[in-house]
Amino acid sequence: VQLQASGGGLVRAGGSLGLSCAASGRTFSNYAMGWFRQAPGKEREFVAGISRSGGGTYYANSVKGRSTISRDNAKNTVYLQMHSLKPEDTAVYYCAAKEAGVAVVSRDYDYWGQGTLVTVSS
Repeated sequence: VQLQASGGGLVRAGGSLGLSCAASGRTFSNYAMGWFRQAPGKEREFVAGISRSGGGTYYANSVKGRSTISRDNAKNTVYLQMHSLKPEDTAVYYCAAKEAGVAVVSRDYDYWGQGTLVTVSS
C-alpha cells in the first residue's frame, strides 16, 4: 500500500493542525494505521493508532487529550487532528500501515508515508 501524508506546516503554540494520509494500492480497511513522529536528533516515536474498523484508537501519553485520530475507509484516508500544540510537538510526522492490530513500535509497520513536517513556534 502506498501512503501520502499531507497537512504539515508552521503553527503557533496553542494552535491546531490537521494531518491527512491517503492510501492507495490495496484494501485500506485491511490495515491498522499509525501516526509516528521524529524530531531532530531523536528516535521515531508513536503518536496515535487506529484499528482497521476505526473502533479502536490509541494515543501516546504525550498527545493524549490533545489529539484525535480517525479514518474514513470509504476515502482510504486516516487523519490526525492536533490541538493545543506545543513546541515539543515539532517533528516530521509519518503515517504507517500494518495488517492486523495497532502496534506502538515502528518496526511492526510494513508501509510508510514520506512524512510531513510540523513546526510549532513558541
